[in-house]
Amino acid sequence: MSLENFRSEVVEFLQNNCPESMRQPVREESDTFWGGRNATFKNADQEKWFHVMAERGWTTPGWPKEYGGGGLSKDEASILHQEMRRLNCRPPLFSFGIWMLGPALLRFGSEEQRLKYLPDIVNGRTWWCQGYSEPGSGSDLASLQTSAVSDGDHYIVNGQKVWTSYADKADMIFALVRTDNTQKKQIGITFLLIDMEWEGISTRPIKLISGKSPFCETFFDNVRVPKTNVVGEEHGGWSVAKYLLTHERSNISTAVDSDVMTPLSFYAKKSLGIGNDGILKDPAIRAKVAEWEIDGAAFKFTLDRINQEMKAGHSAGAKSSFMKYYASELNKRKYELRLECQGKRALAWEGEDYDEGKIARQFCRSKGNSIEGGTSEIQLNIVAKHILGLPGK
Repeated sequence: MSLENFRSEVVEFLQNNCPESMRQPVREESDTFWGGRNATFKNADQEKWFHVMAERGWTTPGWPKEYGGGGLSKDEASILHQEMRRLNCRPPLFSFGIWMLGPALLRFGSEEQRLKYLPDIVNGRTWWCQGYSEPGSGSDLASLQTSAVSDGDHYIVNGQKVWTSYADKADMIFALVRTDNTQKKQIGITFLLIDMEWEGISTRPIKLISGKSPFCETFFDNVRVPKTNVVGEEHGGWSVAKYLLTHERSNISTAVDSDVMTPLSFYAKKSLGIGNDGILKDPAIRAKVAEWEIDGAAFKFTLDRINQEMKAGHSAGAKSSFMKYYASELNKRKYELRLECQGKRALAWEGEDYDEGKIARQFCRSKGNSIEGGTSEIQLNIVAKHILGLPGK
């Protein structure tokens, strides 16, 4: 089938199967479907949209069919994403399994692991969370101390993870643990898959300044994990971790890019109004909004180019750090401008007339963008060294 015919079929399929309510911007947590063993749908439209896409494997269109994916070529998968974006179709499934673990399993996992875990990711049967950061081991991730001591065919895992998104809701966690203290810190790390229902695991939510948070602390107390759950080689988890981080950072930048589709001028006009000439009345804010939208468009085109390079088989490498850094800064600027547009109304923290303080809370939450997924300082160091070639210590 030619790509033109494929595009026509995709458009027809999406128009016939994506409900109108699933073409609206995501406004609250319940608008996103994460799947899992205890999955619930917000409404019938969300359920229909998920099932019709999962049936085709189009929750992961580029994954091989033998693992439940859509088996599409890079060009076909790109067309599907383009048409979903054009029609404003929401992702049918939000999943760290799709964005991070799946690519790592496809590259480093055993065939047994791929057949066991990937179909459940595609069909939303497993909600995964990420166990990387620890107290004192955030930016310096390789200094992590959660231990996994060998005990026959198992490891005994003890330690703590922090900033674990949705750990209190997840079914499984992919975690970095230390299996060797005798070599340099990057070498003694192993990548483990752990069931959150196993004895000895507990979680505690972390409340952010915004009043809400997906983050948790996760505790491991003598948790027995079979050695068959090692992804890649024992003590070789750092390679898996670095590969996965490029996908995490790319995903963070893509999430911000999707929000760029709603122009900031739309919000500014609602808050400030327009003059008889059809433009914003406040010239200072008008200039700031125009600058943000130009920067947002440039970032979107750059992101599209890098994504096309990745679809062609090239690694994002250090570019993922640039993408993550710029997306974080762009998102923070957006909410600063939205606050400025709304004036004193933006200071409200609750109340129906103020949309329960949504803008103020989102402004506070946006500050975390420059920390999660690797701090902005770390990303700038990576860009300086690996893209600009600047000298380092």
